[in-house]
Order: sequence, then structure tokens, then C-alpha cells
Amino acid sequence: MITLSELEKSKYKNVWVVAELQAGIVLPLTAELIGTARRLADKRKSEVWTIVIGATNQTHPESLFHAGSDTVLVFEDAHLIGFNDELEANLLSRMIRKYLPEILLCGATSRGRAMIPRVAVETFCGLTADCTDLDINLETGDLLQTRPAFGGNILATIRSSNHRPQMATVRPKVMIPLSIDATRTGRLIYESVEEDDLHGIKTTLELHTGNESTVNLSDAEIIIAGGRAMKGKAGFDLLREFAALVDGEVGASRAGVDNGWISYAHQIGQTGQTVQTKIYISCGISGQIHHLIGMQSCDLIIAIDINPDTPMMQLADIAIVGNLFEILPKWMDDIRSDSIKKPAEAVDS
Repeated sequence: MITLSELEKSKYKNVWVVAELQAGIVLPLTAELIGTARRLADKRKSEVWTIVIGATNQTHPESLFHAGSDTVLVFEDAHLIGFNDELEANLLSRMIRKYLPEILLCGATSRGRAMIPRVAVETFCGLTADCTDLDINLETGDLLQTRPAFGGNILATIRSSNHRPQMATVRPKVMIPLSIDATRTGRLIYESVEEDDLHGIKTTLELHTGNESTVNLSDAEIIIAGGRAMKGKAGFDLLREFAALVDGEVGASRAGVDNGWISYAHQIGQTGQTVQTKIYISCGISGQIHHLIGMQSCDLIIAIDINPDTPMMQLADIAIVGNLFEILPKWMDDIRSDSIKKPAEAVDS
């Protein structure tokens, strides 16, 4: 085991964020990570660096400065078309050895999960995956990395005290970005892909894109989600009818997916998606911790259940006690009635 001395650890500075890109475009998750990095860096009186690895310059680094970055480090090379976890891991590992960051954050996405474990091995560092909260010990500089454990039944806080940098992947829609500050500026650094970075790695021959999923939970402003109490596929059909009325999306707890009532693409929670909507309507979901992790940051949580004592009902901003199969149809009738009245009122006025 490699253990760094306190003197060696003191050489590592700054909090790094690996920008999440899709087709060369920086995704909103990056701002969430930068916001978290900014809070950690301010406590350590250090800088936030954002690392952008892509084939073309569509990064608009000024937007990353506005989001809270002090330095943006860019790799721009034709070899970076698509996604090659080996190549990106080689580049990031080389930059870590060159600049010595204290903390490195990456999205808990398919890209991050493929790349960052390679980086952790290459740089002999600890890695905590799927974090839902991050803080720092001011005396030691240890990153306090909170994540669900034992199937989501507890929340564990993990440290990587012996190694630097300290690495964590963070779930989308868990952290809150900072307010955009258009007056912020920063330093822009361009780095190049070297021959050694390309040695022995796989080569992308062709790129094929599958059909896009029609489920868009990450961008939904309203989600109506069902659990075991939906009793079957017909129950989720009722939720789809409701979602269509309010221009929302249908979500589900793991129980609904495991029972085959709805596809995995709709699952919310530790083993599904994390969402942060304006309105989250929970229908018959008890609210075990592995589900709450995926939706507890929503602005307004409405829960419907016959049991007022479930964790979800206790968490909810509005808890409605009753039979959801009676409440939802009545609620939909009210929505339809309002939508009919509003145009008529507009004509009268």
C-alpha cells in the first residue's frame, strides 16, 4: 500500500472537475460538479479546475468560468471523437501527475464509471462511487464522501486519507449548481495528446447510435411516480394518463420495475436515475432510502398513500392520505375542468 506523508500530501492543491460532454457539448451535470467543487475549494482556499476532453472546440470555456471555475484545461484532438475510456484515462492520469490536484470529481455516468476507475488504478488513489454528499475536514484535508451502502439501508461517509488526489463520482441531479456569474473570468490552458497516450489503446472503427429513449426523466419538470401500490401495469397506465395531462413524465420505484409493470428506464433511486424536478408526485411509494436518494432534492414533493407514517409521507411537503385510485381520477377531472374553463374565461375577458 502506498501511503503519502503529510509533506507529500501538502503538495497537492485545488479541486478538479471532469466536464461531462456529449457530442462535444458540455452537459448541465458539469455545472452541478463545479458548484460542489467551488464550495470545497473555498473551504481549502484553493482553486477550481475544470478538465474538458473532446474532439472539437464546442466547450465555450467562458461558461465554465461563469459557473465557478478558476481554470479550464482543454484537450482538443481528433483522436477524442466518440469516447475512449483508455485514452481519456491516460490523459487525465498524466495531468494529475503534472499538476497534482487534491480532489477530483466526476459524474457517476456511464462515461465516468468507465474512465475514473482506470485513473484511480493508474495514480494509486482511492475512489468513492455514487456520492450523494461531499464535505471536507478542514484539519486534515480529507474529503468526506457520503454514499448509500448495504443496499441503500445506511449512508456511509468514506475517507481516502492515505492518498492524493481523492476521487469521487457524483450522481447527476444531486448537487446544486451556483448562480451564474457572467463577470467571472479565469485562466485557459490547452494541452495536447501525446504519442505515449495512444500506445496500446483500442481504436474506434465506427460509431453507431441506437434509438433515443422516449423517457426523459432528467429534464422533466413534473414526475408522477408509482410504487408497489399501483398493483400492476394498469396502475401505471393511470399514471401515464395523469402525466399526459400535466406534460410530465412517469417514474417508478424499484418494486414497480422488478414486478415488470414498467421498464427500467423509468426507475428512480440508487439503482436508477436521480431527478430534481419542480414537482414530484409519489403514488403508493413507501420511501425506502434507496428511492429517496433519487428524488429528495425535488422542489415540491406530493405523496399519496393510505399509510400516513411511511418515510415518503413524512418527507413530503404535501401528504395526501387516501386511496390513490380514487384520488387520481378526481384530480384529473379537476385538471380537465380547469383547462376547459380557462379558455372560456379568456374569451369573456
